[in-house]
Amino acid sequence: MIKDGRIWVANNDNGEPISINPKMANRHGLVAGATGTGKTVTLKVMAETFSDMGVPVFMADVKGDVAGIANPGADSEDMQKRIARFGLNEAGFAYKGYPVTFWDIYGQKGIQLRTTISEMGPLLMSRILDLNDLQSSILSVVFKIADDNNLLLIDTKDLKSMLTYVQENANEFAADYGKISAASIGVIIRSIVALETEGGDKFFGEPALNINDWLTTGDGGRGMINILDSSSLINNGRLYSTFLLWLLSELFETLPEVGDLSKPKLVFFFDEAHLLFSNATKTLLDKIEQMVKLIRSKGVGVYFCTQNPRDVPDGVLSQLGNKVQHGLRAYTPADQKAVKAAAESFRENPAFNTFDTILALGTGEAVVSFLGDDGIPGMAQKAYILPPQSLMSAIADADRDMKIKESLLYSKYYNAVDPDSAYEFLQRRGLELQAEAEEAAAAAEAAKEAEKAAKEEAKQAEKEAKEAEKEAQKAKKARARAAKSVGNSVVGTVGREVGKSLGGKFGKFGKTLGGNLGASLGRGLLSTLFKS
Repeated sequence: MIKDGRIWVANNDNGEPISINPKMANRHGLVAGATGTGKTVTLKVMAETFSDMGVPVFMADVKGDVAGIANPGADSEDMQKRIARFGLNEAGFAYKGYPVTFWDIYGQKGIQLRTTISEMGPLLMSRILDLNDLQSSILSVVFKIADDNNLLLIDTKDLKSMLTYVQENANEFAADYGKISAASIGVIIRSIVALETEGGDKFFGEPALNINDWLTTGDGGRGMINILDSSSLINNGRLYSTFLLWLLSELFETLPEVGDLSKPKLVFFFDEAHLLFSNATKTLLDKIEQMVKLIRSKGVGVYFCTQNPRDVPDGVLSQLGNKVQHGLRAYTPADQKAVKAAAESFRENPAFNTFDTILALGTGEAVVSFLGDDGIPGMAQKAYILPPQSLMSAIADADRDMKIKESLLYSKYYNAVDPDSAYEFLQRRGLELQAEAEEAAAAAEAAKEAEKAAKEEAKQAEKEAKEAEKEAQKAKKARARAAKSVGNSVVGTVGREVGKSLGGKFGKFGKTLGGNLGASLGRGLLSTLFKS
C-alpha cells in the first residue's frame, strides 16, 4: 500500500510503518527465507504498491499462486484480524485485483513469449545448451559467421542449418575464423535437438517480445503487472534462469539512461534466483554483476527472491540495498553459518540479536532493512508484513483464459511468423548448388555422350574406309584377273600362232611344240607385267 507517498511493506514491533522511498526502489533488493515463511505474500504486497504508483512490474510465477494478484482478495476472519492489527481500514485498504498480463514461453498459460536466437546471443545460448568452453567459443564463431554474411538467426532450425553449413565448409572458414571442430558442432546440434524435445524451441521465433510492451499501465493508470507462468518452465532451470537474464539484458540495451528518478520505470522480481547463479561460469557471473550495477541508471529495480542469501554471489549481494529476510532454519552447522552470514549482512540493531531473531521468525514476519532517504541502509528491524489486497491463492483457469484473451497484446503475439532467415537462405543456396551440380553433371554426361558418338562415328568411318579399301583391292584383283584372262587368251593365241609358224619349219611336232612354247612364254610375260 502507499502511505505518505512511500511503499508501505510492513510495521515494526511498535506498530510504526516500514516503507521504501520510491526514489530508492531502483537500488534493488532481496527477499529471502525458508519455504512457507511468507516470501510470496511479501512479493505481492510490494508489487501491488508499485502498480498503485503507476510502475509496471514483472514477476515470475513458479508455484501458480502469484497469478491471484489479478483478482480481489477474499475476506476471512484471519484477514479481518490482520487488517485491524495494521489499521488498514483507515489507510484505505480494499480488496481489489490488479491489471495483469499473463505470459508463457510455452503459450499454454499465457500469451506466447518469444525472442530470437540472434537476440539471445552466443553467451546465453551456450548456457541454455550447457556447452563447455570449447563448444561455447565455436558457437560464438558460428554467430560471427552468420553476422558477417547477413544471415538472420531467428529460431532453432536457423541455428541448426547454420551449424551444418559451417561444418560442411569448415576448411573455407578456417583461414578467417580458425579451425572448427566437426565433433563440437555435432555436440551443439544434439544439444539443440534436446532443447527442442523439451519445448524450448517454442521460445525462439517471431514475433519477438518488444520490451516496451511491458512499460505500460492498466486501468486507472496503475502499472501493468506482467506475470510469467513458470510452473513448467522451472523444470528446465537453465532455460528459466537464462530467459530471465536475457530480459535484464534486453532492458539494459533498450532503455535509455535516466539517472535517479522519483520512482522506477520498471520493477523486476526474480523468483528462485539461485537458479540464475548455479553452475554459472565466471564470464556469466561477471555479466550478471555488471548488469545489476548498471541497470539502476536505466530506472529498473531488480529484486531477487530465494531461500537463502548465500545463493546470491557477494558481488551481486552487495548491490541489494533493500532487504527482507524471512525466517531461516538452522538444522546443521552449515545452516547456522548461513544464518550468521545473513544476520551480519544487516546493519546491527542494539535492540535485538539479529541472528536469534531470524531463527525465531514466524510466517509473515521478517527482519527488514530499507535504504533511507540519504541512501544509507536502515537499521535492522523486526517486521510484520502487510496482507495483500488481491487474492492470495491461485486464479481459476477460466479467469486466467479470459484475461489472456482480453489483453491487447494477445493478437499481436498469438500467431507465430516464420520470416526469411538463415534456414530459408541456406535451403535456397543448397537447391541452387544442387541445380548447378545437376547442370554440370548433365553437361558432363552430354559431353561424354558426344565424345562417345564421335568415337563411334570415327570407328564407323574407319570401318567404312577399310571396307572401301578392301573393295578397292578386290576390284583391283578382279580387274587384274580379267586383264590377265584376256591377256592370256590373246597373248597365248598370238604366241601359239608365232610358235606354230616358227616350229612349222621342223614339221608337225615342231609346230605343236612351238605353239605351246609360244603361248606359255606370252602368258608368262603378261603375268610379269601385271604383277609389276
